[in-house]
Amino acid sequence: QVQLVESGGGLVQSGGSLRLSCAASGFTFSRESMNWYRQAPGNEREWVANIDFSGWSTAYTDSVKGRFTIFRDNAQNTVFLQMNSVKPEDTGLYYCYLPRDAGYWGQGTQVTVSS
Repeated sequence: QVQLVESGGGLVQSGGSLRLSCAASGFTFSRESMNWYRQAPGNEREWVANIDFSGWSTAYTDSVKGRFTIFRDNAQNTVFLQMNSVKPEDTGLYYCYLPRDAGYWGQGTQVTVSS
């Protein structure tokens, strides 16, 4: 069965960096695009970034462009989110998402940015 396990979250100061990982299993990772979403307290879940199956094509929500980078290692079945120059508004629960079938979510990893 499909499993997505996020890690790498934590507490970071504003302006700092963090790298999130999502380890995938149960499907052919190298054939699927992947996404990162986030949800701040009291807010709806929002899309953050997408990467195609090859890693060559990426897309970002406007608020993270130039600060976050999504990339993947198909040999390790892992997708990453490098977060640089983080801001307090980046605080939230970050989820990995596989957009296949009805969609699959990981359990999330908490990112807290202090000002």
